[in-house]
Amino acid sequence: MIPRHYLRKIRQIEIRTSRLAQEMLAGAYHSVFKGRGMDFEEVREYQLGDDVRTIDWNVSARTGITHIKKYREERELTLVIMVDLSASGMTGSGLRSKRDLAAEIASVLAFSATRNSDRVGLILFTDEVEHYIPARKGRSHVFRLIREILFFEPKRRATSCARALHFLNHLFPRRAIVFLISDFIDEGFEKALKITNRKHDVIAIHISDPIESRLPEAGWIVLEDAETGALVEVNTGAPEVKAEFERAARERRENLRRMLRRAGLDLIEAGTDRPYLIELRKFFERRILARNG
Repeated sequence: MIPRHYLRKIRQIEIRTSRLAQEMLAGAYHSVFKGRGMDFEEVREYQLGDDVRTIDWNVSARTGITHIKKYREERELTLVIMVDLSASGMTGSGLRSKRDLAAEIASVLAFSATRNSDRVGLILFTDEVEHYIPARKGRSHVFRLIREILFFEPKRRATSCARALHFLNHLFPRRAIVFLISDFIDEGFEKALKITNRKHDVIAIHISDPIESRLPEAGWIVLEDAETGALVEVNTGAPEVKAEFERAARERRENLRRMLRRAGLDLIEAGTDRPYLIELRKFFERRILARNG
């Protein structure tokens, strides 16, 4: 039995993100992620303005009346949402944690896919795959995905994107749209990204929190690495300490961006302290421009 306050939180996310998917992203999603091809639907008589390249010459010759072939888009796609549930995802210096943000973004994407009759699957991972939900359609299915992202309790604390990507490639032989949502506190997964992106359309969503790039004004504090448990004592009032902390954070972000570019991935950067919808819309606009260009 799910506690009532859990249900209330899931319902709040569902209401908010379903509206965003409907009002803001549904059209963009359809434009960017087209079906696998065109299916023949029927033959009908030619009408003024029809593309002459679609004329069915065999039927036209047999009937004595010009006919065209009508096609419809083979629309159904599979969307796979991969969410990093390592311990660092619980970081949150404001009103929500990185895991909360991941759940909201995943929900918007899942509702956008559902409105386009696409199937949605979920892979939750740490340094191993912790939970998998097969791709299905429907609102109740999306509700289940939100619940699992928010409240599933992982067994492990660290991160291995490579293992999760290997699992994905083994499980999905056909091309899928893959959103990889993580803070990417991980190493050695560039090769796995390149292999996966050749087979699927992989988009990276980097989740971050301000405390990871700016130290608070709190004097001497003890920082703990959420994934390894390592402790370090720092003086947040020392300018040189703050400067080095911020420099290291910038370097990590730039290294991640360079690595994702080498792997050929699009990147969406989302922070717990700012609206994520702006970044999602920018991504869809870039894809639409690239497609039309």
